[in-house]
Amino acid sequence: MTKTAAIIGGGVIGGGWAARFLLNGWDVRLFDPDPESERKIGAVLANARHALPMLYDRSLPPEGQLTKVDTITQAIDGADWVQESVPERLFLKQMVLEEIEATAPADLPIGSSTSGFKPSELREGRAHPERIFVAHPFNPVYLLPLVEIVGGTPAFADILRSIGMYPLMVRAEIDAHIADRLLEAVWRESLWLVKDGIATTEEVDNAIRYGFGLRWAQMGLFETYRIAGGEAGMKHFMAQFGPALEWPWTKLMDVPEFTDELVELIAGQSDAQSGHLSIRELERLRDDNLVAMMRALKARGAAAGALISEHEATLPALAQAEGPITTVDRIVPIDWTDYNSHMNESRFGQAFSDAADAMMAAIGADADYVAGGLSYFTVDIRIRFLNEAKAGERIVVRSQLLDGSGKKLRLFHRMFNASGEEMATAEQLLIHVSLQTRRACEPAEMVRNRLDSMAAAHRNLKQPAPKERL
Repeated sequence: MTKTAAIIGGGVIGGGWAARFLLNGWDVRLFDPDPESERKIGAVLANARHALPMLYDRSLPPEGQLTKVDTITQAIDGADWVQESVPERLFLKQMVLEEIEATAPADLPIGSSTSGFKPSELREGRAHPERIFVAHPFNPVYLLPLVEIVGGTPAFADILRSIGMYPLMVRAEIDAHIADRLLEAVWRESLWLVKDGIATTEEVDNAIRYGFGLRWAQMGLFETYRIAGGEAGMKHFMAQFGPALEWPWTKLMDVPEFTDELVELIAGQSDAQSGHLSIRELERLRDDNLVAMMRALKARGAAAGALISEHEATLPALAQAEGPITTVDRIVPIDWTDYNSHMNESRFGQAFSDAADAMMAAIGADADYVAGGLSYFTVDIRIRFLNEAKAGERIVVRSQLLDGSGKKLRLFHRMFNASGEEMATAEQLLIHVSLQTRRACEPAEMVRNRLDSMAAAHRNLKQPAPKERL
């Protein structure tokens, strides 16, 4: 049964939450009195539809339905989750939470996107305070998996895991939680560096994106410094750099006066740095870069990439119908495209390789089979390129068995786009091998039986034309 999320407040964060839920198959009911909210959330959704599916190597669930409603009561009626994302004003959040609680069932989870307030402050005067908690995400919510949970339960965290997020359970209440306290430290020091003329806004950003930002993206802070300690590890690092904590390197206990002059200085440098791009263009650039970095981490099974793989394993398996087997159904990711802005030849090969893996799994030559020392190796393939495929475009590969006799596995793949146009074909010949001897050998009996069954089912399918054959 489709679940429903009630999103109260449809700004940048509320819109990101709506996109995260919608693209993971939830229905969303949105309440926001802003007459521009539908336009604004439409822009966020456009970005999310472009970016989020590119993280995965299989298709996300069918998108849920978005409904704009006129009242909070309409939004939460029958909802499975409520996410409050109104502006960061405590009195406003308390007022909205009071209205939510007036009609919400006692067991309905009510998360707040607050970046600074504590659950105890949000819960003041509430009849069922235990179901109100902090669920603080990071922009863009539809891509970045971190969500800080303060005062919530493991069951609430499990719901967020089901939509691909990483719930960080904060152990105790504290102003600004964990991540924003770290960001605040960097932000304060950056303001001083600009105010004192040490660096411009662009130079501060360059120090981050060309240096420690890359390390932080996949190792965080402490693991990075553990490596910095060399073979002696963290103790050596602490002994070597610990004394620096007593040196006047930073001004973290002091805040520059927030004057109009400082605001103009920061804003002017920021405009000079990236004012030639619109906010929508900057968002698309940010999202494409995040997708490429997170997919690189996914290939290594590290950090946010490992989380994507875990979530991907929970996505629905490909539905099968009569005829050729659907072996690939996915979005072309940004890192599969080249300088011509379309999928390059090697990535067509990757898609057909993935299709062959799916066919192997279908006959029982899956990961466990390979781990047991037997597999199929490709010895020949012919790919015909018929149309371009661009980033963000859906591709579907349908595969059929042409020959499964003896040690052979001959496959034929057809790739289509979302409109049903044929993008490419491939005929592929694989040979069954022993991974111990690296020589051809007969497949196991279980695989042989499944091959015979598939061969019988595919015998009457339309055969490829001579021009398509090896």
